Amino acid sequence: MEVIATGISLSEFLRSRRERLNPEEVGLPSYGRRRTPGLRREEVAQLAHIGTSWYTSLEQGRSINPSEDVLNNIAKALRLTEDERQHLHLLARPIIQAKVEEQELNVGLERTVRALEPNPAFIIGRSWDLLLWNQAAEIVFRLPVFSNNMQQRPNWLRRFLMDSSLKSHNNDWESKAQVMIARFRADYAHFPNDDRYKKLIEEFMQNSELFREIWPRHDVQVVTDCHKQWYDPRIGEMEFEQVTLQPPTDPELKVIIFTASADTAGRLESLLRTRDHESY
Repeated sequence: MEVIATGISLSEFLRSRRERLNPEEVGLPSYGRRRTPGLRREEVAQLAHIGTSWYTSLEQGRSINPSEDVLNNIAKALRLTEDERQHLHLLARPIIQAKVEEQELNVGLERTVRALEPNPAFIIGRSWDLLLWNQAAEIVFRLPVFSNNMQQRPNWLRRFLMDSSLKSHNNDWESKAQVMIARFRADYAHFPNDDRYKKLIEEFMQNSELFREIWPRHDVQVVTDCHKQWYDPRIGEMEFEQVTLQPPTDPELKVIIFTASADTAGRLESLLRTRDHESY
């Protein structure tokens, strides 16, 4: 059997999920101290109602073409979350991606993002490079002034991991970073052969201590709409509803909108007017 050559290790993901469980959690007897943490392969196979050799081949990343039902049984045996179950399917049955081209935005998307003022909004590409953002996003997220002539666009995860000002202005920076890394991994599973992703992962492994600690855990989390609230000394207390949209004609793009509460919107409108006045 041929080993699957992908940029993401199915075996490492399965092993990490197997090692976080103990027999008692899944209703199996435990016979004394174990040399390694977690369940054994044969125990996972037993719980998933498949052969041990078959599961071992899957965990080794060999090309055995598992069915959806088998993968769902393994997900149930390993107590995977829904996000992790979907991630398992992507790793075990990778989608062949066409050659990656430069992502471009249409005029409608550009106008939409700018028309959302004073609600911060931005668009990120497949590997989390920021492709477009409005002035409210510049204020709230301390982004540079947008220009179509920028030689290098900011990367959303790089900024959060590397920008010291973001660490100092986020009391819960580490927990937010862990969530972002889990979401980054979930997106990476869709593009396992994307060179941009690989270069970013190498960069973050080299330059971010937190990324080096979190990435090997193989945690995954899909972006969901949520309520956001935090304080910034320049703006005050801010409150938003975060919504993520994906254009049907280009689902690799994410349009991320922070719809402000009335108080937050009022303060942002005032800051935008001041900014416009100073620019004259």
